[in-house]
Amino acid sequence: MKKAILATKVGMTQIFNADGVLVPVTVLQAGPCVVTQIKTVENDGYSAVQVAFADAKEKAVTKDANGKKEIRNRHGVNKAQMGHFTKAGVSAKKFVREFKFENAGEYNLADEIKADIFAEGDKVDVTAISKGKGFQGAIKRLGQHRGPMAHGSKFHRHQGSNGACSSPSRVFKGKGMPGHMGSVKVTTQNLEVVRIDAENNLLLIKGAVPGAKKALITVKESVKSGK
Repeated sequence: MKKAILATKVGMTQIFNADGVLVPVTVLQAGPCVVTQIKTVENDGYSAVQVAFADAKEKAVTKDANGKKEIRNRHGVNKAQMGHFTKAGVSAKKFVREFKFENAGEYNLADEIKADIFAEGDKVDVTAISKGKGFQGAIKRLGQHRGPMAHGSKFHRHQGSNGACSSPSRVFKGKGMPGHMGSVKVTTQNLEVVRIDAENNLLLIKGAVPGAKKALITVKESVKSGK
């Protein structure tokens, strides 16, 4: 992997390509990311680049006149994290991730990684936490069939049999049942970069990208590109 970046999801829209074909796209605010650490085989046992994205404020704990603790910027970075960013010579950031670049040795601390590392037509893999759907039944969660919807039927949207009665007299592990749906890490492979706005660090990717608006998205060079 030579190219990767962190982004946030802006939303979806549609554009016309050079042939006049309407293309649905997802708009990502990609970077700028800054390099906060270079990991080497000598020090860490492997080669990688740690990058940070999205400005944040430092969390601060103060005391009022009565000696009660008050926390400013509750969702900001703590002192240990702030020390890490200061050592790298960058401002506080909200997200920190690591990429195993093949050319990790070419990067320096505080280097910026922007959307223009990609080009139109590139194939990418995008990873994000999918939208949470809450507790759902087996039909929506697993795509199971429903029962007859006539008035005589008393089986409509139940999941059906869980197992035989006498043998094995139990429900096997992994049996598909109603439960929590969504809010898991999802990777969509081989999506196409349709357009790049380098000035505003925007990536327009063809089709849908997992995650809700403002969600953190990891965009990497596709592992299947060229195959």
